[in-house]
Amino acid sequence: MTKNVRVRFAPSPTGPLHIGGVRTALFNYLFAKKHNGTFILRIEDTDQNRYVEGAEQYIIDALNWCGMPLDEGPNTNEKFGPYRQSERKHLYKQYADELIASGNAYYAFDTSEALDFHRTDHEAKGKTFIYNWHNRLKLSNSLSLSAEETQAKLDAGEDYVIRFKSPQDETLHLTDIIRGDIKIDTNVLDDKVLFKSDGMPTYHLANIVDDHLMEISHVIRGEEWLPSLALHYQLYKAFGWDAPEFAHLPLILKPTGKGKLSKRDGDKLGFPVFPLQWTDPKTNEISRGYKEDGYFPEAMVNFLAFLGWNPGTEQEIFTLDELINAFELERVNKSGARFDPDKIKWFNHHYMQEQNNDVLAEAFKSQNSELAEIDLSYISMVVGLIKERATFVSGFWDLSNFFFTAPTSYDEKASKKAFKDDTKSLMSKLVEIVNNVEDFSVDNLQTDIKGWITANEIGFGKVMMPLRLALVGALQGPDVFDIMYMIGKDDTVKRIENLIKTI
Repeated sequence: MTKNVRVRFAPSPTGPLHIGGVRTALFNYLFAKKHNGTFILRIEDTDQNRYVEGAEQYIIDALNWCGMPLDEGPNTNEKFGPYRQSERKHLYKQYADELIASGNAYYAFDTSEALDFHRTDHEAKGKTFIYNWHNRLKLSNSLSLSAEETQAKLDAGEDYVIRFKSPQDETLHLTDIIRGDIKIDTNVLDDKVLFKSDGMPTYHLANIVDDHLMEISHVIRGEEWLPSLALHYQLYKAFGWDAPEFAHLPLILKPTGKGKLSKRDGDKLGFPVFPLQWTDPKTNEISRGYKEDGYFPEAMVNFLAFLGWNPGTEQEIFTLDELINAFELERVNKSGARFDPDKIKWFNHHYMQEQNNDVLAEAFKSQNSELAEIDLSYISMVVGLIKERATFVSGFWDLSNFFFTAPTSYDEKASKKAFKDDTKSLMSKLVEIVNNVEDFSVDNLQTDIKGWITANEIGFGKVMMPLRLALVGALQGPDVFDIMYMIGKDDTVKRIENLIKTI
């Protein structure tokens, strides 16, 4: 690729960043880094009525947590700044005027009541009202009015919008990296509003102008913007600018596979749809985040990469660098990608195994007051023994509590299975064996206890099941010899003796 790759992620700060937005940001980031390009964050906040305090910082924090820091953006290397559209308002009017001067746009003075009348009238006739070539000369605009009438309305301060003049009887040949060649009949396109008399551009004009001025080479965005592709291509042509290349990503679907994933789906099925926890500044309602729920950013990134993209191999586990090397927009699917909450747990379990035990131990300790006085190195050793069965740090306590406190009861079903007529005498003999182990190591424990079982032709289950019950309180947990070594000789003996008393 010879051109200088510059891509932008351009969310609106209207609330927390949805998981679909994170996926869009990720694909932009991967593409930029693959081609030694620039990843830009632009905040599209022209709709101040929907602006939510704290949303912009949330977006930046979410990108950083996922390991996708911006190269350019608000307060960061503002080479083409400002990067908030609200701070770029002064730019857009001149471009709207330029389109009017070139005959590619026009003033429209139609009131909302007049437009509602036309819509209702068309609906009554079984038609759909489209403001374009077939009726624009019958409506109130600078094409149907004389130059003098138009100027008089402008001088009088009448409300207006500036509409794009969509061509008639043409076929647009568009190209999308993911979807291939697209043909559009211009007769079905409406004359979209580009600018309003309040001095604010619509998304379409601001988006095109900003992408051009920021030298964006590729626009990678969600499928919901595909219907705007024809207008955006025409705007580039009208300005005489080279258009960037476009790629429209598939929707992220509900776990059922039907319909777009929403926050309601997460609330209903019990999983987050936001990367970080979010507190609504107006209602104080708290929405769960993947970070706070115990997911690792590596798991989220790996999972999101596969929502719509396929490497063409059987490999599923990718580091961020590996994703960058493997990523190709041409391998992104057209069809929607089903969101699978169990699959991201699978990724999280994998990345759990790769985490440093000391780091996990610190997180484990901070979440459990019972561990306040326990040495971190001991907790780290426990983590190393149980994390292969864990998906989240929050699950560590249930998997390891017996390393810190002796069981006070024994699983009833397991007890019936483990206790035999000779269990009491076998456990009493086991206490002697344990007490006689001088170097209390895993290897010595295993050698002495298994040697005694074998020499006396005792069934292993007759000893090992009640031993595990004594240590854990249930028939679960890591190797019993690891547990014995960790809790020490005195505690091991006490636990076996406590079990004997209950038989």
